[in-house]
Amino acid sequence: MKSTKKFAVVLSGCGVYDGAEIHEATMTLYAIMKQGATYEVFAPDIPQHHVINHLTCEEMNESRNVLIESARIARGKIKPLDQFNAREFDVLIFPGGFGVAKNLCDFAFKGAECNVNEEVASAIKEMVKAEKPVGALCISPVVVARVLGDVELTIGQDADTSKAIESMGARHIQTTHGEVVVDKKYNVATTPCYMLDANITQIADGAMNVVKALLELSGD
Repeated sequence: MKSTKKFAVVLSGCGVYDGAEIHEATMTLYAIMKQGATYEVFAPDIPQHHVINHLTCEEMNESRNVLIESARIARGKIKPLDQFNAREFDVLIFPGGFGVAKNLCDFAFKGAECNVNEEVASAIKEMVKAEKPVGALCISPVVVARVLGDVELTIGQDADTSKAIESMGARHIQTTHGEVVVDKKYNVATTPCYMLDANITQIADGAMNVVKALLELSGD
């Protein structure tokens, strides 16, 4: 049966080293549609922290915009995050990628003392206030941890990142491929994806499982 639920998907650019992880983003969109739900894509209209050559992994002497880069994945069907309205959606979800830790927040540089983009923080808080679920893949649970504090979640098994998460007041649960941690207090579901040494089929499993969990939390 077709779901009536609508997801808001927040991207952080285009490309694992400086934006959204493309496999995770694509598999998230696929999982949402496969489960019969629908989605709209958002990204903050801000400059990227920097641009990385994905062939050499070296920084490039140019600047790019997070919204414009995210539009590559969304095939142009995307809105600035400041247009997000929690009343119009049932679920909010964040694919991973270094763009989460560089553009949506500055965890990549400040760790547990990171600051979260105001539009990102507002979207999470609005959904939690409305008792609507929030999902996060890969590194993006760090944003949720920073915004909510005492939430239970996972980024897989990375010791330094899990330690940073717990210093924010959250509880980290170790997981492996495709596993999902659900926090019933805040209706948050997280899965590790490429925070583990994963392949694309394992990413697809993680995305599908976390979307299923979010639909269950939403009452679908």
